[in-house]
Amino acid sequence: MSKYEGLTYRLARERLREIILTFKEIESLIGAALPKSARRPQFWANTSDPEQSRPGNRAAREAGCRSFLLAGHDKVRFVRA
Repeated sequence: MSKYEGLTYRLARERLREIILTFKEIESLIGAALPKSARRPQFWANTSDPEQSRPGNRAAREAGCRSFLLAGHDKVRFVRA
């Protein structure tokens, strides 16, 4: 079971095309604090290469979403692909 499985599950069952989650909400879903690197766009960067994929992006991609850091707001926007 992946640490980010709770986030994947939450995004997969979302009916809206777009959802914004705060870092606190994401941390609640994963049961742990996000790493400091989550505040950088690269952590959420949309890449299909599994070798370059970060956990946040991978969780979103597995749920059929793209992820976008809202820099300076500690929030991430997820958009159904």
